[in-house]
Amino acid sequence: MGVYPTRKAMEMAEEQGLDLVEISPKADPPVCKVIDYKKFLYEQKKRDKAMKAKATKVIVKEIRFGPNTDDHDYDFKKKHAEKFLKEGAKLKAYVFFKGRSIVYKDKGEILLLRLATDLEDFGKVEQMPRLEGKRMTMFIAPKAKK
Repeated sequence: MGVYPTRKAMEMAEEQGLDLVEISPKADPPVCKVIDYKKFLYEQKKRDKAMKAKATKVIVKEIRFGPNTDDHDYDFKKKHAEKFLKEGAKLKAYVFFKGRSIVYKDKGEILLLRLATDLEDFGKVEQMPRLEGKRMTMFIAPKAKK
């Protein structure tokens, strides 16, 4: 192989009954190959599909609290949160403020921070509690498996 002017490369491709395909247009000079274009597209799709199959899908599980969630309910939901993090899913914990309960913003934040400290062994806080409208949200990502 070598460096050929475009016209010569086109002639070579035509002689062989194949196509001149630009592989990397950003290179200087641009890189082209004499191959069957349909086969090139097929292999590219196949490669993309294989890459997509290897990509990990991020699952986000949600857990909802109220600002006045009692200890038993908290423990029950905390066990679910542990299970989700062990399975490798991200956790979105939120406190939903209904009606006038918005005055208990501090209770909601304390509840979420307590959850974060209880789940320290299983995951790390990705986003601290943040109030968005009527809900205070916090994200916890699972710790990497060793």
